[in-house]
Amino acid sequence: MTDKPLKGLKVLEMGQLLAGPFCASLLAGFGAEVIKIEKTKTGDPLRVWRKLHKGTSLWWLSMARNKKSVTLDMRNPKGQEIARQLASKVDIVLENFKPGTMEKWGMGYEDLKAVNPGVIMVRVSGYGQTGPHSSRPGYANVAEGVGGIRYTSGYPDRPPVRAGISIGDTLAGLHAALGALTAVYHRDVNGGKGQVVDVAIYESIFNMMESTLAEYDKLGHIRERSGAKLEGIVPTSTYPTKDNKFIIIGGNGDSIYKRLMHTCERPDLAEDEKLKDNAGRVQFEEMIDEAIAEWTMQHDYEYLYEKLVEAQVPCGPVYSIADIVKDPQYNARGIFEEVEIEEGDTVKIPSVLPKLSETPGGTDWIGPKLGEHNEEVFGNLLGMSKSEIEELRKEEVI
Repeated sequence: MTDKPLKGLKVLEMGQLLAGPFCASLLAGFGAEVIKIEKTKTGDPLRVWRKLHKGTSLWWLSMARNKKSVTLDMRNPKGQEIARQLASKVDIVLENFKPGTMEKWGMGYEDLKAVNPGVIMVRVSGYGQTGPHSSRPGYANVAEGVGGIRYTSGYPDRPPVRAGISIGDTLAGLHAALGALTAVYHRDVNGGKGQVVDVAIYESIFNMMESTLAEYDKLGHIRERSGAKLEGIVPTSTYPTKDNKFIIIGGNGDSIYKRLMHTCERPDLAEDEKLKDNAGRVQFEEMIDEAIAEWTMQHDYEYLYEKLVEAQVPCGPVYSIADIVKDPQYNARGIFEEVEIEEGDTVKIPSVLPKLSETPGGTDWIGPKLGEHNEEVFGNLLGMSKSEIEELRKEEVI
């Protein structure tokens, strides 16, 4: 079997729940050795979040896959010292605590650099490590509001809404993973030094906000909520069907628009010179959407889908997870992995993405039991004897 592409990269994960651990999960999926420090008795709260199976979160199984779980009481000076020893042995230290927490434990960047000059410290927080709000607790739901995405989400006559997932945390995790690997490349290929990767959740959201800043700066324009539509791009919306379903249609390409309107049996709108490009269509958005909706409401979803696919118009369903697991495209692409929880008990989890043709990622083991790797990590990496480890356990340091 081909080695995973991040084999040999060592990561110490200090943090919990989602933003930081999601970053580490991405790295672990491609072969990085991730050592996750957890609280001694309770572990990461994610272990018992959302839906449980035999007392463990089903989310945990994929979020913590390929990670090694060790336990440390970080309030205990001995626990802090062991964490510093671990930090001296790794390439990356990843944390997502409130700024100042790592410094309180004697594990700020300067402390870590003293024992590991090439260390890369990836820091994920709500507002970043500097600025007037840096010391505030920063949860993703708040950061989504500060970052701008909540303001543009929903319908104009209703309060802003959120996605049904914690998109702020996962976007921050993606930015953290990119920053970590960029810093590793600079250190190891360009002959650079270790450094701090400072990821703020609100900034990770803001980084996705397209042209909103430039539009406001030059034109004073504020993008507002537009429901299922996307401001300035026509037509692209979600339309009701006769059988009480919905179909998403993206007809904003000029030639696609013509094919769409002919399929909708509206050749007048297809050939109207005023509507030949997006700039013209934006001015008549309501008329165009009404024409499309009038057509979709006359037919069942399957009929609409077949007609639009035949016309090469981008379209698709609004899937629930029940629809997703049956979809032939997902299954053909191998987007689900079936893993064993214990003998005779399996579960589907998302595959490791993105797909690499020569060195794909994968699941070597699911989210570990609390402290499952204490003996391996403390013994092999730090050279502790069995008696030393047992003494630390008796003292409740681990």
